[in-house]
Amino acid sequence: MNVTLIGSTGRTGRHVLAEALRRGHRVTACTRNAAALPENVEPHTVVEGDGRDPDKMRAAVAGADVVISIINGGDSHDPHRAAQATRTVIQAMAETGARRLVVTTPYPIVARRPYLLMGLLRRLLATQYADARDLEQAVAASGLDWTVSRLTRLTDRPATGSVLVNRGLLAKPRALTRADVATALLDIAQDDGLYRVAVNVCGGNARPHSGP
Repeated sequence: MNVTLIGSTGRTGRHVLAEALRRGHRVTACTRNAAALPENVEPHTVVEGDGRDPDKMRAAVAGADVVISIINGGDSHDPHRAAQATRTVIQAMAETGARRLVVTTPYPIVARRPYLLMGLLRRLLATQYADARDLEQAVAASGLDWTVSRLTRLTDRPATGSVLVNRGLLAKPRALTRADVATALLDIAQDDGLYRVAVNVCGGNARPHSGP
């Protein structure tokens, strides 16, 4: 499978890059800083540039069977970074004929429980979460074969091999290792039953929440 990975040198992207190569996929790594790629990991192609550069994004997604985009939400200096880059990626995919898109956003933008913690996070990370919501809206309107993967709190611990992927809210949104995210995102990318839906992803042993 030809995989384009946008955000390949981030803390999560590095795990996805390594796992995609381990599985034997042909990977195009897109990053703003190619020098930050791990020395022991060699993608087949590297595209260096900002995700908002149309020419770079067309080069990155051309021929891709799946595009996985991991872009953190904006901050006070660049409040619309993720949504703007995602719109550029979507346009590039439309122009090159690429269809499958998997993006990540933070689970707290839709979470209800625990109430106090979610309320606090929404206040502290209001800019980042607003950008993530805008990103989701752009993806949902794209007409592509997309999946939004909302991730719970990420850790750098070793992989557990246990991940819950659910369309409903999570009763107990457990932390998720970045290594497990890599496995989950690549599995999601190959699941044609998850086209045009948003899923909530957390560490294993959590139960889906059925109540309001």
